[in-house]
Amino acid sequence: MKKIIAQATVLALGLASLSAQAVDFTAAVGQSGDSTMVYRLGAQWDWDQSWWQSSVGRLTGYWDAGYTYWDGDETASNHSVSFSPVFVYEFAGESVQPYIEAGIGVALFADTDLEDNDLGSSFQFEDRIGAGVRFSGQEIGIRAVHYSNAGIKDPNDGVEAYTLHYRTSF
Repeated sequence: MKKIIAQATVLALGLASLSAQAVDFTAAVGQSGDSTMVYRLGAQWDWDQSWWQSSVGRLTGYWDAGYTYWDGDETASNHSVSFSPVFVYEFAGESVQPYIEAGIGVALFADTDLEDNDLGSSFQFEDRIGAGVRFSGQEIGIRAVHYSNAGIKDPNDGVEAYTLHYRTSF
């Protein structure tokens, strides 16, 4: 019982420190590889840490939580929620900072069918790469995201989404 109370305390303190950090919000729009429209809303919490800082730039990252609506043409629409750690390499700049990013996380889909794709399971891995620019507490960029269950369950058709996103800090 003491172990459970200790773990719950550590979890509560961790969540409290996470909620004390500034939250950024993103909105994205794009298409899947099957021309399904994709609309995404997300929230990010920066790690407030950096590595390999030099005159060229630095490596940093953020936690990303998101909700995606997949507007299907041929079959019913779908919804997904996702959570991912994302590594970001920010290039040095005074008023404008270009960046590249990559991350691997998890997602849950409401349905296993998305257009002609049979995802095989609601649980999917989310792999992403992106690039963009940051300026005045804002960001605009492009992203490619691949969802797949990594062969955990057949079939494993997977799906890709290509989006333009906007991020702002509050």
